[in-house]
Amino acid sequence: MTAPKSESRSQAIAAAVILAAAGLVLYFMPTIVLKLGSYSPYLAAAVGACLVFAFFVVFWLRARYQRGRGK
Repeated sequence: MTAPKSESRSQAIAAAVILAAAGLVLYFMPTIVLKLGSYSPYLAAAVGACLVFAFFVVFWLRARYQRGRGK
């Protein structure tokens, strides 16, 4: 069964917005980590790991939401 055209379009827009936001965060991540690294290297490592992990968590949560809706 295929999804209606408007539904697949909204899914594509949602994925594009998520990827754009993640790209923006990952673009500025080195600057953020370097600034935090001057304060605490452990804090910088933790924030960097959390930012990368958050990218995967967003898609995992979206997949769970879609499964819950029966798609």
